[in-house]
Amino acid sequence: TVLLSMFPAMMFGQLKSGYEIGITLDGLPDSTVFLAYHLGDKQYIKDTLKLDRAGHGIFRGDEPLPQGLYMIVFPGRKYFEVLISTDQLFSVRCLYSDYSNTLKFAGSDENSAFVNYQKNWMSMQQKAGDIAKRVQNNRQNSDSVKILVAEQKVMEAKMISYLKAVIRDNNGNLLSVLVKAILPPEIPEFIIPVVVSNPDSLRWVLNYNYNKDHYFDNIDLTDERLLRTPILYARLNTFFTNVVIQAPDSIYKEIDKIVKKCAGNYKVYQFVAVYLFNHFRESEIMGHDAVLVKLADDIYLSDKADWVSKEFKDDLRKQIGLIRPTLIGKKAQNLVMDSYSGIFVSLYDIHKDFTILYFWEPNCGHCKEATPKLKAYYEKARANGIEIFAVCTQSDKQKWSQYIEENKLVWINGWDPQRSSHFDLNYNVQSTPMIYILDKNKVIIAKKLSVDDIGPFIDNYRKIIR
Repeated sequence: TVLLSMFPAMMFGQLKSGYEIGITLDGLPDSTVFLAYHLGDKQYIKDTLKLDRAGHGIFRGDEPLPQGLYMIVFPGRKYFEVLISTDQLFSVRCLYSDYSNTLKFAGSDENSAFVNYQKNWMSMQQKAGDIAKRVQNNRQNSDSVKILVAEQKVMEAKMISYLKAVIRDNNGNLLSVLVKAILPPEIPEFIIPVVVSNPDSLRWVLNYNYNKDHYFDNIDLTDERLLRTPILYARLNTFFTNVVIQAPDSIYKEIDKIVKKCAGNYKVYQFVAVYLFNHFRESEIMGHDAVLVKLADDIYLSDKADWVSKEFKDDLRKQIGLIRPTLIGKKAQNLVMDSYSGIFVSLYDIHKDFTILYFWEPNCGHCKEATPKLKAYYEKARANGIEIFAVCTQSDKQKWSQYIEENKLVWINGWDPQRSSHFDLNYNVQSTPMIYILDKNKVIIAKKLSVDDIGPFIDNYRKIIR
């Protein structure tokens, strides 16, 4: 009877849901600590705990925590990381003054393995860093550099071998998933035929394509545990910032591949879609607004983003409607308006190799810096197939004409205070100064450049189209 009476309690203990994480920070009595988690490149507090006089307390909740990489944060901006996996009933203890070297888990073999991994990996990284410093310090000595580079390759091979061992020894658990996710693709040595006239260029292309095509091989883009780690965000950010060529056509293809891979998990799909939208919305690289338009068309405005409100979609539809006509490669809208010379002028009547469309105001602080620079460039370049069509965006004609006269602006000075030409809508003019560069066919080839960048851009463009 006594033996049978134990079974309900045992079963209850085994099947207990929620989380219960005991914390003991020796040397930190009566303090507040936090349980925090990663999401993208940010961290958020999940739970708060007041430690007792012995530095002990228990984080607990009735519902299991979403799995991922969490942090125990305590005074002094100190923290250590914890794996929250299937088993969420465990305890951890350390000395507050030396927490990194005294950290011990009970009831979580996975976290114990995680601690060992962190210590070993940090040691290996330090050794690799020391070798890299020695390479830098001896870069004038070719013999030393040769020896050190060989040593560097051996160290890199050891590090990769260690990561693979951790993955193998922890197969199936979260630690294995996280370590595998940071494992870089191993690019093979490509054999270039001797008949190739530019072997270095071909080798670069082959390396680039292999790295790009295999960059996410070690990441399961349907595993939502990666959302609560910094890894998925970091990999996405590196890929779309440093790996892929920053041309819209190249980016389009990679977005399609990534979205397809994560379509099997709604939460990962949402995270990736939001990341891509924010990344390209905030990008200052010319032409990336075309990527934003694609994301809006393919996901946000095609009923594939049910996490956004109707108001958001309505506003986005308006913004995309303003951006779309101004994309690089689009034919610029014609502008017909009055001018300083007293005659109506048309953008399409300009027959030059390049037309600089300049939206400005006399009293705009940035315009006061840009306009004199643009004038100086125009005076040097106007005889070389370049014209400027300047449009004043404010309605004080006296200030406009006075500025033109005082600064001797002899380019085409358009005047449309009523905005009858819809220049503000057709060119999405929301601030000044704003610059577009058009080719001889009035196709937009650049926009939102600084004045300093106009000359180099046109010079390079001439070389490309020759």
